[in-house]
Amino acid sequence: MRRLVIDQPEIGPFMKRVMNTPSAFLSGRSIGVVNVHPDQTADLIAGVWYEGFNGANMVMHIAALPNSAWMTKELLWYMFHYPFVECGCRRITGLVEETNEAARNLAERLGCTLEARLKDAAPGGDILVYAMFREDCRWLKLHERVTALRTKVH
Repeated sequence: MRRLVIDQPEIGPFMKRVMNTPSAFLSGRSIGVVNVHPDQTADLIAGVWYEGFNGANMVMHIAALPNSAWMTKELLWYMFHYPFVECGCRRITGLVEETNEAARNLAERLGCTLEARLKDAAPGGDILVYAMFREDCRWLKLHERVTALRTKVH
């Protein structure tokens, strides 16, 4: 079973290790996805980190273990509900190394649009700047759709 955890101290070091980055992930908010085993032990399999909130925007980072089936409907909803609804952001910014094809694909599947390129800003080349605007975020209504479907079924 997968479960969300919020602002747990192990999420920052997990993000640093999985993303293989010098960033320490010390300041910000975080969501983690844990895989809970039958003996009730849990392993962190994914994390979402938010930083740089300025009232209108924040930067969002996502890291996950390969082949961990980490994406849940609850996470999809909450990872956008937090910045757009709880914090009142108008947009979210994602910074992706151009060579990171998996992260680029994920950003685009989530509905982010490529906004800019920062030339030579990463060890392997350019950093791509992705944006998601509140009015374009289809995931905010996911919670309502899931709740409505459960109500109809039961």
